[in-house]
Amino acid sequence: MKRNLAMNRRRFLDATGKAATALAAVSTFATAAISAPSPNKQVGIGCIGLGTRGGDLIKAVVNAPDAKVTAVCDVYAPHRQKGIERSKNPDVKAYVDYRELLADPNVDAVVIATPDHWHCQMVLDAAKAGKDIYCEKGFSRTLAEAKQMRDALKASRVVFQLGHQARQSACALQARELLAQNILGPITLVRTGRFKSPLPGRPNWRWYGYYDQWDRPDPAQVAKDVHWDLWLGPAPKVPWNERHFWHWRCYWAYGTGYAGDLLSHETDFVQYLLGHGIPDTCTCSGLIAQLRDDRDVPDTWSATYEFEKLGRTMTFTGSMNTGKAQQPVEICGCDATLRFDDIAHNVTRFQILPEDHNPRKDLPKGYDWKLTPEQPDHVVDWVNCIQNRGTPKCSTDEAFIETATFLMSLLSYQQRRQVRWDSVREEIV
Repeated sequence: MKRNLAMNRRRFLDATGKAATALAAVSTFATAAISAPSPNKQVGIGCIGLGTRGGDLIKAVVNAPDAKVTAVCDVYAPHRQKGIERSKNPDVKAYVDYRELLADPNVDAVVIATPDHWHCQMVLDAAKAGKDIYCEKGFSRTLAEAKQMRDALKASRVVFQLGHQARQSACALQARELLAQNILGPITLVRTGRFKSPLPGRPNWRWYGYYDQWDRPDPAQVAKDVHWDLWLGPAPKVPWNERHFWHWRCYWAYGTGYAGDLLSHETDFVQYLLGHGIPDTCTCSGLIAQLRDDRDVPDTWSATYEFEKLGRTMTFTGSMNTGKAQQPVEICGCDATLRFDDIAHNVTRFQILPEDHNPRKDLPKGYDWKLTPEQPDHVVDWVNCIQNRGTPKCSTDEAFIETATFLMSLLSYQQRRQVRWDSVREEIV
């Protein structure tokens, strides 16, 4: 197998001791001309980040028609090897530095599944290199980053998909079409939530490389296998920290906690269903109630959003300390409620529950599998749009709405006050 481990840059950075400076520098990629692939042309895809979610996404790419994994990239050697094995391509190239993957002429598009603190720079560099992009949620860590990313994506005209796979559901599409018919009457309340109970000794977000892996790898070997400066990138420079590497979701330096990781799934799903845009206000509280294990981010999260002109409230409640208090997505109107069977990306059906005063006899009872064909999964939707230069289901504009919405909850929590969206200035105030 021909594998380019792309270590020249690493040796140079290690030798000069300037890895941090190099990573912080503005990308030197020349803006690439965007040319639409011909119909049915196989799309060469480079996968950046091959840990938990990235390890799943590479399998989705391999199974997508007209797609081929031509390159993989990860700063951790075992994850890089996982990518090579899952690529199903004996000629796949493997990189340590994502910028060398972007320079690979066999890479037409990239999947970015790194920790969130890398999303902004990687998206900017990929757009400048003319690569179509699938990026995992949350889109960015700050609103300033989100604006920069949005503007760069629009200027480049690359095909962009944000990783909210709940939008691929056939029952969600059917519900969306029914909601557009105003079958519920005025929608005044939307309820969402995320709950999970940790097993003893297995606190949430403390796994090792995958959601069900709890055996701790040898720390000394992990330290040898990680290029720590490349992992940190734009984050604050700290000495090697094993817990930060494995459990980055627990720390503000690398992510946005409940807001961007879990709340964003639910509120983006509601945005897909209703298209109501960025809320007017948000009030949010959070607490580390039980998981006091040096994490920064709360294990309990409660946000209330208001859409003043619509007369609508949207709530999110989450706890990592109980699994029984489930909250399926509920769209509550004055005449009826549409209730899904699960959280956003697990929905398979819904029911419609009329209010006692509702006289309608023709109201659908729930999801009818005969009415809506199965939809392409989120990765296939993206690849299809690369082929025809179309707009994926969670496009750049939808990504910006997602980000502003979840960041409103984060800023409300951090500032201990209600925040408001200024649509003219595009700022949270």
